[in-house]
Amino acid sequence: MSETKRFIDTLTNLKSGELSLLRAHSGQKLDESVPAFDLFTGIWWPLRQRSQRAPRREVAWLIAKLYAFRPAVSNEQGKTLASQLGSSMPRNQTSDESNRLRLIFDNLLLASLSDIEPSLQWALDRIESKKLNLDWVKLTDDLSIWERESTRLRWAEEFLNRKGE
Repeated sequence: MSETKRFIDTLTNLKSGELSLLRAHSGQKLDESVPAFDLFTGIWWPLRQRSQRAPRREVAWLIAKLYAFRPAVSNEQGKTLASQLGSSMPRNQTSDESNRLRLIFDNLLLASLSDIEPSLQWALDRIESKKLNLDWVKLTDDLSIWERESTRLRWAEEFLNRKGE
C-alpha cells in the first residue's frame, strides 16, 4: 500500500471533532494553530518517518483540510477531480453555466499550490452536489506534482474528454 493511500485511509478514520478542527482552519497555514498542528502532525509524521514517499507536508495539510471540508465525497479509485468536474458539465455546452464552469476550471489550472484551496473547495462542492466520488489518492499525488505543466495539461484533457457525458 502506498503512503498516500495510508494517509487517505487515516483521514477517512478521523472522528467528527477532528474533522471539525481541520475544517475550522480552512485557508490557514499549518503554523497558525497549535491544536491543528498537533492533530495534523499526529496523522502525517508517522507516515513521513516510515517513508519519504509520504505526501510532502504542504500537500498533506491541504488535502487534510479539503477532506475535512467535504468528507461525504467518497474515495473511489480512478475518479479524478478533473474528469468528475467535466462529467458534471451541463449538456448544453454553450450555456452561461457551461461558460462559467469552464472559466472557473481554467482559473483552477492556473492557480499555484499555495493559492489553490478555494478553487478546490469549489470543485468539491460541485462534485458533492452531483453525488459523485473522487480518487483522493490521485488528487493528493497530482497536487504533489502540481508545479509540472504535464499535470495541468492532463487535468485539462480529462476535463474536456468527460465534458457533457
